[in-house]
Amino acid sequence: MMRRGCLLGIIAAIVLALGSLTWLLGGWYWGGPLEKDASFLVPDGASLKSVSEKLEREGAVSSASGFYMRARIFGAGGSIKAGEFSLPAGASPSRVLSILQGGEAVRRFVTVPEGMPSIMVYERVMGQSLLTGSVAVPPEGSILPDTYDFERGESRQAVLLRMQTAMQRTLAELWEKRSPDTVAKTPQEALILASIVEKETGKPSERRLVAGLYSNRLRQGIMLQADPTIIYPITKGKPLGRRIRQSEIQAINDYNTYSMVGLPKGPITNPGRESIEAVLNPAKTDALYMVADGTGGHAFASTLAEHNANVEKWYTLRKARGDF
Repeated sequence: MMRRGCLLGIIAAIVLALGSLTWLLGGWYWGGPLEKDASFLVPDGASLKSVSEKLEREGAVSSASGFYMRARIFGAGGSIKAGEFSLPAGASPSRVLSILQGGEAVRRFVTVPEGMPSIMVYERVMGQSLLTGSVAVPPEGSILPDTYDFERGESRQAVLLRMQTAMQRTLAELWEKRSPDTVAKTPQEALILASIVEKETGKPSERRLVAGLYSNRLRQGIMLQADPTIIYPITKGKPLGRRIRQSEIQAINDYNTYSMVGLPKGPITNPGRESIEAVLNPAKTDALYMVADGTGGHAFASTLAEHNANVEKWYTLRKARGDF
């Protein structure tokens, strides 16, 4: 009888152990309660216990204590990352922990196109509802056009600082590689001229030629006569939405290159890397004039007579299109 009793006890213990193991493993690897994909935010400095409680509150796990216990057993010592994570519907506690430990954070992006003025960068950053805090309009030319990622809850100031740091590093890098042919005497002058090049042509293939043309005019003391420098004081770089008036062409200010020789006092937009490179390594050309050619590019000329002929062609084309 004793042997039979011992055998039954052993069997009962095995059954209990197997049941406990099934409960332990099943509660870890079986599907979870999430009915649909959900976003989950782990705050900076959050502990495993506080995250477990937050997961239960948001319906990602059935039990905070059960998740916490199993995570301590099966978590392999990995730490939970701060950030925003995407949890799939039905994710098991094991999968949830893997996501939170693996750093598979949701990445969000804000893009600054080449030639976007600072007032519009400001509006774009302020329009990101998942960022926090407020910022002032950044100095013109201080932002490097690019795509930047950010996390939910990050400050707008931190995002702008990354954009400005990227410009500082890029400008310093390109300045060190500048050609002796560049007319820019300082990195700031390169930035100013690059901003004009950026606004004057939408064709990447023209950038170095436009930079060469303006370099020639600066060396010879000829006014740059760049239309975007007329517009900047009026709109801070936003589209004018109409033709430039004669009074605006004649206006005297620190930006209008139709009424002054040399560079304006500062950038008129945020130039991209390629426009800065173009100014620091301009094309060798004798061009002094350019006018739109109707294809999105420009017709270049080295003499006023040749330029006037190109202007006449442009006006003839515009009349044929019904522009005026």
